[in-house]
Amino acid sequence: MVNSVSKEGPIPVPKWDVALEALVREEYQKTGQALRVDDLRRLATEYAIRFDDMMVTLFELCLHGEWQYREAGGTPREMTREIFDELTSGGRLKDRDLAGFDGGWSPLK
Repeated sequence: MVNSVSKEGPIPVPKWDVALEALVREEYQKTGQALRVDDLRRLATEYAIRFDDMMVTLFELCLHGEWQYREAGGTPREMTREIFDELTSGGRLKDRDLAGFDGGWSPLK
């Protein structure tokens, strides 16, 4: 997706919220541990951000190979557009939608 054009050519627009990416990356770097749903909920409350927006950003980061999700036992879980679409089919993500996500998210890069 291109949002604007500069003298150098089209300016690509990220497919996720870069401010939320910076926030979760900073939290990951601060703790040195994969971020769990409770960590993300706490950040959302602390910074008055919709929890759903934070989760959508993490899913997009996983879909684009920037972050990964690992199950509680450490096994990587592939994130696909189908999984994301199924989770969000009822509108915004709710706690019950994330019931099976007891692992954590971490950056790959």
